[in-house]
Amino acid sequence: MEALKKIIEAAWDNRELLKEKQTVLAVKTVIEDLDCGNIRVAEPTTDGWQVNEWIKKAVILYFPLQKMQTIEVGPFEFHDKIRLKTGYASKGIRVVPHAIARYGAYISSGVVMMPSYVNIGAYVDAGTMVDTWATVGSCAQIGKDVHLSGGVGIGGVLEPVQAAPVIIEDGAFIGSRCIVVEGVRVGKEAVLGANVTLTGSSKIIDVTGETPIEYKGYVPERSVVIPGSYAKQFPAGSYNVPAALIIGKRKDSTDKKTSLNEALRENNVAV
Repeated sequence: MEALKKIIEAAWDNRELLKEKQTVLAVKTVIEDLDCGNIRVAEPTTDGWQVNEWIKKAVILYFPLQKMQTIEVGPFEFHDKIRLKTGYASKGIRVVPHAIARYGAYISSGVVMMPSYVNIGAYVDAGTMVDTWATVGSCAQIGKDVHLSGGVGIGGVLEPVQAAPVIIEDGAFIGSRCIVVEGVRVGKEAVLGANVTLTGSSKIIDVTGETPIEYKGYVPERSVVIPGSYAKQFPAGSYNVPAALIIGKRKDSTDKKTSLNEALRENNVAV
């Protein structure tokens, strides 16, 4: 792996190296390893999540190596540089028409893809549901048993390479039409109610105690979150701007489905 990394880093600094067979093979090997789940753009460690910048660089370098080609699927036609992912049956993945995943995205066994889109470099772990018209952006990391509800937008990131991807940890429930972008991390078993928008600068305010606790870029584990707002002063006056409010905690239950239903019912959360 270190040998691959060294070749990628050299090509990143000197694009002329993309003309060499060794470099081309290295880039294509990285993309194949991403597709198979052997490597990840970001991975959990004992010290938190680690972003592997060199792998993101390989994804970016893959594009100039690929030629545009026409892909025909029955009456449908695409014209792109990246081929579509294939072999779903052997991988144990359910793919409902018209779900699309690009080659270089890893999708684990047991994933269900309703008509949706998963981009190159993304990682979708076992048992996750990617619901209708949900999109998983480049390099996004989706954990086990996650539910991405209808119309959810998970942002992608390739450049700048040092930027962290969006991370949705195991067991999280992302409600309809939610938007999660700019490297936000949603903790394990958290619940986002419908239409929550989280960016790197969004205020995420825990209002369950006597005084508010503010987070940015991170939703704590098992938090139940709804759209909210706070007053902000402008030259023209005070106006409400969007925020996300933590209004409760999902119960630490071994029955995740039961605890999810209770969290939604008890906190009156729309999904």
